[in-house]
Amino acid sequence: MPLSSSLPSAFGRRVAVGLVAAASFAFALSIAGCVPHTQPAELFQLAPESSAHRAMQTRFFETSNQQELLSASAAALQDLGFQIEESVREVGFLRAAKERSAREYGQDIGRVLTWLLSMGHVVMPVDLHQKIAAALVARPLNHEGARQEVRIMFYRVVWKGDGQADRNYIPPGEQTMEMIRDPEIYQQFFAKLSKAVFLEAHTI
Repeated sequence: MPLSSSLPSAFGRRVAVGLVAAASFAFALSIAGCVPHTQPAELFQLAPESSAHRAMQTRFFETSNQQELLSASAAALQDLGFQIEESVREVGFLRAAKERSAREYGQDIGRVLTWLLSMGHVVMPVDLHQKIAAALVARPLNHEGARQEVRIMFYRVVWKGDGQADRNYIPPGEQTMEMIRDPEIYQQFFAKLSKAVFLEAHTI
């Protein structure tokens, strides 16, 4: 088969892989609750800050070696204390997580103050434990596959302790989920990734 006729099919396979990766990425985020309390119709409405979030989460690399990017991404996440939980190289997808204490001094003070002000009727649940997770997709952007997009999103699941509202006991274990919007963790990750592959990361 002539080389010219094989290029479109090869690119088509890459596009298909990219689409599957994007679907995997979106699915991972949706089941993780990155958009809590959002109605289905609202999922198709871009928030004013969404472009800024995408810029924070995305970098471009001038390379055709997607597998090297994925391996370096996994290493960068491990350097940040994450454990790789899922890797689907065929679609350029990674998922990683780490667990940490979620206790905050301010919440403990607020719990005591709430109890005092309510005369013992309200005991506010506080954050006890959290799981910080990352979902990453790498995909080619052109026919030659010489430019790759890497997008990562960090989010966390927080488990709360017990509490009380008047005579109603609130059992421990309630979960809350949220996307992490602190730019520092994204900057740290991409700095480590750029260093690992000896390539400059280009922003949107």
